Amino acid sequence: MEIGRILETMEYGPAPESDGPVRQWLAQHKDGFGLFINGRWCKPEGAGTFATVNPANGETLATVIQARPQDVDDAVAAARAALPGWAGLPGHVRARYLYALARQVQKHARFLAVLETLDNGKPIRETRDIDVPLVARHFYHHAGWAQIFEAEFRGYEPIGVVGQIIPWNFPLLMLAWKVAPALAAGCTVVLKPAEYTPLTALYFAELCREVGLPAGVVNIVTGDGAVGELIVRHPGVDKIAFTGSTEVGRLIRERTAGTGKALTLELGGKSPFIVFDDADLDSAVEGVVDAIWFNQGQVCCAGSRLLVQESIEEPFLAKLRRRMETLRVGNPLDKGVDIGAIAAPVQLKRIEELVRRGQEEGAQVWQPSWSCPKDGWFYPPTLLTNVAPASTVAQVEIFGPVLAAMSFRTPAEAVELANNTVYGLAASIWTENINLALDVAAQLKAGVVWINATNLFDAAAGFGGYKESGYGREGGREGMWEYLRPSWQRVSHTAAEGHSASEGSSTAAADGAASVVVEVPDIDRSPKMYIGGKQVRPDAPYSRHILSPDGRVVGEVGEGNRKDIRNAVEAAHKAAGWRQMSGHQRAQVLYY
Repeated sequence: MEIGRILETMEYGPAPESDGPVRQWLAQHKDGFGLFINGRWCKPEGAGTFATVNPANGETLATVIQARPQDVDDAVAAARAALPGWAGLPGHVRARYLYALARQVQKHARFLAVLETLDNGKPIRETRDIDVPLVARHFYHHAGWAQIFEAEFRGYEPIGVVGQIIPWNFPLLMLAWKVAPALAAGCTVVLKPAEYTPLTALYFAELCREVGLPAGVVNIVTGDGAVGELIVRHPGVDKIAFTGSTEVGRLIRERTAGTGKALTLELGGKSPFIVFDDADLDSAVEGVVDAIWFNQGQVCCAGSRLLVQESIEEPFLAKLRRRMETLRVGNPLDKGVDIGAIAAPVQLKRIEELVRRGQEEGAQVWQPSWSCPKDGWFYPPTLLTNVAPASTVAQVEIFGPVLAAMSFRTPAEAVELANNTVYGLAASIWTENINLALDVAAQLKAGVVWINATNLFDAAAGFGGYKESGYGREGGREGMWEYLRPSWQRVSHTAAEGHSASEGSSTAAADGAASVVVEVPDIDRSPKMYIGGKQVRPDAPYSRHILSPDGRVVGEVGEGNRKDIRNAVEAAHKAAGWRQMSGHQRAQVLYY
């Protein structure tokens, strides 16, 4: 391609990522993959098999075993046998394994990204720059929780053997979301990847062996929904963690009712993407691209409902159509491609049927002028306008690159439209008025709300929804609680009244009471003071208990000394700018 044309059109030639190492690994398993049970690979005689296929061209990548009831029994038995030893390890020892897994993910990051793209069809830029780094981040983060487990989760113990069923849209990332907190908490795992995308889970099993993870702690069985049902119904499983469709989640809840199994369900969504008239329209357009065409729209929290304020609807949609014309659909291994292939033909058929139904109900369909590749399972980015709020395409999760646009006049109407769904997973608000954004966010029935952003994930932030989007949280402290239960050990929190050394080994109690041992926590929780715009420790390591009228300890504050007072006075003198502000400006700070 000529350089002049590149500069004029911003079109680039193909830049494919090499898949050579992945092909070599697949060739080593040309006879098919086994099941990973009790730390070793096994291929049961007489077990059925199925093929996993590259969505971009229909090529068969590998043959995988369809697990039988006996195989699930063996996996659960291995997890049950490994539970006492794994749960009995000190938290810092479990942390070492999680750290090692994180480092292995980073070491093999490029390999995992290519393997995920081949198996799932998503663009290599997404697997390389988003999925795999987040996987490593989750294992690092939960290694930290394991490190401080005894201090942070006193009186709690692992819930037991966990059955985990993950979807095909984020195979490796969903594995990390579930396996990392379970291992950090001391649980053992029986995991079933989606039948369309099992390869990264099987490679993860090899990483488990590489780091020397004890046998039986992680077990991976492959198969279709029937294998998932075997795990759900198994009496040896203490908890089910599932990510997938609302319909399957409802069935899992029915199957586990009355069994005593704990549940975490992260289900579907129909998330609103709300654009107010004062928003930066160019930024909001890029936000839409990320919200609905990230991973071909196959994201549970995809912003599939575009709600635009009426006064800017026409110019905003015009900008969006121009941007859609520049999106590139094609070989997912090409680093210049924006939208890859749909993961499975059955999903492609569902998308086509729902768009057709939307047309029948009055929606107008707009797609870019270019066409998708003929080989593979591709679908172009699609914009639906003239959509009625009660229509099928506005209510049903399409799980594809299809955006339904509607307009509103007032913030109250935007909230009404946004909440007009059975789902409650996520939402995105775009405005330059932070007060408006916060006011609207508080009224949205969504587990996660982004402001001037979308699809932001972090291991330290709990993620999940409510209503028919499921319940329970994954990530952060909230996600750790999902894998714990009370050990019913009474822990004494009695503390002496009066002064106590916050970092000492023991203190003298008031009125001749027995001395109280004060443990030094793994996280610094010493009482702080607010000086110079930040939290600072007192100069002296002393604190004072705050007592309720009946003598109970309700809090603890730092004991300041002359040096602390001097620092505070100096900080106050340095804040001369506050005095120079107008009364109106100071009022704005105090009010907002």
